[in-house]
Amino acid sequence: MRYDTEIKDVELVDAEPKDIPDILQLIYEIASYEKLTHEVTATLESLHESLFVRKRAHVILAKYQNKTIGYMLYFFNYSTFVGKENLYLEDLFVLEQYRHMGIGKALFKALAKVAVLHDCKRIDWVCLNWNEPSLKFYQSIHAKRHDEWTLHRLSNEDILELAK
Repeated sequence: MRYDTEIKDVELVDAEPKDIPDILQLIYEIASYEKLTHEVTATLESLHESLFVRKRAHVILAKYQNKTIGYMLYFFNYSTFVGKENLYLEDLFVLEQYRHMGIGKALFKALAKVAVLHDCKRIDWVCLNWNEPSLKFYQSIHAKRHDEWTLHRLSNEDILELAK
């Protein structure tokens, strides 16, 4: 699927299997930006399996003159309070030299259209506390911070231990 954008030479498209190397490269780019490259274990094979075989997540790519310069990875989750599925945004990333062109906002507009199409009532995501540029961007699109919620996580080792 293609999404409307008014940015010259930029197109937003749903990822296809041929885009997996670009997606993996951008995952490494966002991990580097977040100082978390040591946590990346994704591979071409795991991305293919998750995105295109099991269809656990979806990716919208930003392309500038046919070069992949950004991406947004999301999946459906569920809210018992709302009683409907919603969207969870896992990653939003645009290469530094293409920022401040409106690409992030265009990606969010595309995600909003996906939400409307699927009758989702919310889009949720997290942001690192130190990431002021992103926090300011989210504020500019009227996103509301929910500081009263605390993220919790079980690592793979913790899951294996708990499952015993």
